[in-house]
Amino acid sequence: MVSTATDRRERVRRVRGRDDGERLAAAELGAELGERATLVQFSSAFCAPCRATRRVLGQVAGMVEGVAHVEIDAEAHLDLVRRLEVRRTPTVLVLDAGGRVVRRAAGLPRKADVIAALGEAVGRPGDPS
Repeated sequence: MVSTATDRRERVRRVRGRDDGERLAAAELGAELGERATLVQFSSAFCAPCRATRRVLGQVAGMVEGVAHVEIDAEAHLDLVRRLEVRRTPTVLVLDAGGRVVRRAAGLPRKADVIAALGEAVGRPGDPS
């Protein structure tokens, strides 16, 4: 199957990319991790898709007990942006209970994709070590 440019752009919007297991602590995020999982959103001030992403992630976090949504201003946290290789906003990271990045996506995610990614994060045991 040949992939077109449109297909590639569509795939970017889905919360599908597995990550290398980078771990984030509450101190780095400036907020407590969720008991079961955390949705981390990197945003910028004039990003329209960031506002829509905030709504989607807020809705999902409200639906699933023990899930927190943390929004980070990318411009104010350039060290973290560089370390995590955030290339555009919004970028969403899905963390398990131990703060390990299990999924990531750039662009406005679909609610169903966020829920599916959370299923993976919640299904993993949180290893706080």
